[in-house]
Amino acid sequence: MAHILDGKLLSAQVLEEVAREVEILKAERGVVPALAVILVGDDPASQVYVRNKAKRATEVGMLSIEYRFDADTSQEKLNKLILELNRDPTVHGILVQLPLPSHLSEDEVIAAIAPGKDVDGFHPQNVGALASGQPALVPCTPQGCMIMLQEVYEDLRGKSAVVVGRSNIVGKPMAMLLLQANCTVTIVHSHTVGIEEICRRADIVVAAVGRAGLVKSDWIKPGATVIDVGINEVYEEGRRKLRGDVDFQNVEPIAGAITPVPGGVGPMTIACLLLNTLKVAKEKSAFMKRNGLATEAM
Repeated sequence: MAHILDGKLLSAQVLEEVAREVEILKAERGVVPALAVILVGDDPASQVYVRNKAKRATEVGMLSIEYRFDADTSQEKLNKLILELNRDPTVHGILVQLPLPSHLSEDEVIAAIAPGKDVDGFHPQNVGALASGQPALVPCTPQGCMIMLQEVYEDLRGKSAVVVGRSNIVGKPMAMLLLQANCTVTIVHSHTVGIEEICRRADIVVAAVGRAGLVKSDWIKPGATVIDVGINEVYEEGRRKLRGDVDFQNVEPIAGAITPVPGGVGPMTIACLLLNTLKVAKEKSAFMKRNGLATEAM
């Protein structure tokens, strides 16, 4: 049976370290890392995500600031708030909860966030830096996946990895991080011929397409590590359940390690969001100290 990669346990370890670093930053520099979260509309899932992010931020000693707007909020109003937060020296991270109502441009909103405060890691500048191997704020879900892989492998060099899905949020940055770790990486998608055979040759399979149970047992090489990013609502026996992109019940006996859904990658995403916020706060604090600037301006 596969080793179950417990995202709740791993995220708790990450958050414990974040909380320790936050306390040091407060004590030594008087800086409180602050995360501003913007929610537009009343999507139930988004409300749950925002609530969980705020709860975790508070638990690690950060300041959580929420802005809630009606679904008919204009692009101009949203962009104006982002500009104000960009200019606010006390705000270290800005996150706009996606998806947005259809009349709003997600690309425009993401581009409006200052790259240095883009703790989601979606800004084109951060994406470009990641692709070229430069320092960047990394998207939270792929970052969480990498932490989980490090629980399995001391060294990822030379491992064969397949990423199922090519989204800007998970698939593409996941592939870039695996490349940086010196894996041999293949991205497969809806137009790929022979996906099953490609996956069967992989040491690592990361599934991120949003199709419940897509990855079957005959896609997986015995002993491979399977990271399931998918979170899909399904109804089984008249009850709503969450299922991943992997057929967990049948893949688990074959895999060497696997993430469950729920309780796998999901908790790691929020932990890495706060890790990014801490990173911004620490880098800004170091900059202020090097330049002899007052911490009150932070």
